[in-house]
Amino acid sequence: MPSTLEWIAVLLGIANILLLVRRSIWNYPVGILMVALYFEVFREARLYSDMGLQVFFAAVQAYGWYAWSRAGGMDGPIEVERLNRTAILGWLAAIAFAAVAWGQIMDQYTNAASPFWDAGIAMGSVAAQILLTRRKIENWAVWIGVDAVAIGVYWSRGLMLTSGLYCLFLILCIVGLIEWRRVEARQRADDVRGTFA
Repeated sequence: MPSTLEWIAVLLGIANILLLVRRSIWNYPVGILMVALYFEVFREARLYSDMGLQVFFAAVQAYGWYAWSRAGGMDGPIEVERLNRTAILGWLAAIAFAAVAWGQIMDQYTNAASPFWDAGIAMGSVAAQILLTRRKIENWAVWIGVDAVAIGVYWSRGLMLTSGLYCLFLILCIVGLIEWRRVEARQRADDVRGTFA
């Protein structure tokens, strides 16, 4: 049975998504409150890597709030980039190494539930957030993988509402990937036009 805390965290997660879609600066305080509540939800579920991840997300939310407030609350046009094959392999190797290393620590020194899957979610999320900040299209593929794993892990820990929220996140990541590919195609077309102008 979902706790009241999980219900509130999920509702804040939905509000956060809606505010992000509208590009409202209020997504940041809502996001900070959401991750603060999820810190406790994941602690109770013994998903300690996800619990620690909320600290990272709170810092990213605070930075985003600061950056958006200085920029008037709205971004300009998104210019997206791609990683080259070597960089993709490097990122995947780094995620895998970090997940196994952190999972080993969680397995040996805590009573964490699903320590390796939980570590994979945490390390993949950190990588995806960094790639998103750098506006790399591949961030969406990493988020899709993270969300797919998270849905199963959270379901297995009885966090049905959170699992449902991550289903919504998964759908939005697919939409994000499609949209960023469209932006990339427009950028290429603009570059070609600029070359012949």
